[in-house]
Amino acid sequence: MLLDKLPNGRPAFIDRIEWDRLSLGEAQRLREFGVEEGSSVETLHRGGLFGRGALACRVGRMTIAMRRDHAHAIHVRTGPDSDRGTAAPAV
Repeated sequence: MLLDKLPNGRPAFIDRIEWDRLSLGEAQRLREFGVEEGSSVETLHRGGLFGRGALACRVGRMTIAMRRDHAHAIHVRTGPDSDRGTAAPAV
């Protein structure tokens, strides 16, 4: 699922980022904000007319505004497999 399609308030983890869709400056700025594979992410608000503007997102503990075309390059995972690597083993 793409980040820009994630429903508001639904937690997810960044699975993959299409870095080649972003300029070097854009990619560096997103990395500085903690946007990387494995980070927790949640969309909080969609701006603009009909929610087609920038997204307010929580990445880790930081809230950032992200352009929709940047969010369209970020793939997220939700559901039971979202905890991959963090869940305790079954006994």
